[in-house]
Amino acid sequence: KLVFVDPAGGADPQKCIAMRVRDVRMRATARRSEKRVLRDRQSEDIMRGVRSFESFVDRKTFNRKTPEILQLNIGLYCNQACSHCHVDSSPQRTEMMSLETARRVLSLLPSSPSVTTLDLTGGAPELCESFRYLVEGATAMGVKVLDRCNLTVLSEPGQEDLGRFLADHKVQVVASLPCYSESNVDEQRGKGVFERSIDGLKQLNDLGYGVEGTGLELHLVYNPNGAFLAPEEKKLEEAYKSELGKCYGIEFTRLLCLNNMPVKRYADYLMRQGDLERYMNLLVDNFNPKAVDGLMCRNLFSVGWDGRIFDCDFNQQLDLPIRGKGKASSGGGLTVFDIDSLEELASTPIVLGQHCFGCTAGSGSSCSGATS
Repeated sequence: KLVFVDPAGGADPQKCIAMRVRDVRMRATARRSEKRVLRDRQSEDIMRGVRSFESFVDRKTFNRKTPEILQLNIGLYCNQACSHCHVDSSPQRTEMMSLETARRVLSLLPSSPSVTTLDLTGGAPELCESFRYLVEGATAMGVKVLDRCNLTVLSEPGQEDLGRFLADHKVQVVASLPCYSESNVDEQRGKGVFERSIDGLKQLNDLGYGVEGTGLELHLVYNPNGAFLAPEEKKLEEAYKSELGKCYGIEFTRLLCLNNMPVKRYADYLMRQGDLERYMNLLVDNFNPKAVDGLMCRNLFSVGWDGRIFDCDFNQQLDLPIRGKGKASSGGGLTVFDIDSLEELASTPIVLGQHCFGCTAGSGSSCSGATS
């Protein structure tokens, strides 16, 4: 029992209560920290027991292709905190790409002519200060821009003109909608998210997105709400179009099916559920050699909010950067300020790990959907 005694010898009840509450909170925080450390150790033990991904591919032929996509994770701030998020994005994150770094990225595009697509992701990329600058700069160069949108951002204060901005610049919208069921979406992404997502889709449809003949592409993204693999895209797309069309009058261009990656928050979720080992075994057992050729790390480079360069967004979250010759090789990896063209990275080896099984299981999985 904690008691605060004042200098006069008496006890202040309010201060006693405040100190007791603080003590309880500190103990609870310590217990959570201890549990997290234990989970992290158990997770590391499980991952060490997983077979090496390199033993499944031929390193002599597993090389980079001509780079076509430059993906930028321009910030970890998000108006949501989804259970499957491999980025650990949330409203509490503050990391965002500076305008200086964004300018440097755009300066690399003319010297990297094979790159025809700028893929903007986050967090909620639209809520980062460099988002519209990057869209305007890239589209002015004739580069196609993708916006990985969570849909609810369209109804955030200050974003009332976002949909029109995207349409005016013919940005391809890749929107997260892990199910056409309200209960499944809200369980994974938060209460009320499904309703706001439907409102966002209707807004995009009204602007011509997903409507045949407009040239405005609207792709939806499915990911499993549990420790299982994504199904075959074509069959699920038919179900999505039927349900969303019949119930809400919504149209879209294509459905992309992605496996959940055992990285960051989703790996923590699997550990809490006691499913990490089973899920990793599922990924390994369903390795598909036909999915290897289309892996995104082979024709894509990923740049973090701080300008560091990675093979993919998953390597970015695991802090596995591309390393080059010279001073960058001994530090935190290459950055956009270390190169003058993405073509300079053609001979750098792709960094692999056990998480790569998430991209090769079943039909394969990449930022563009199935790979086989």
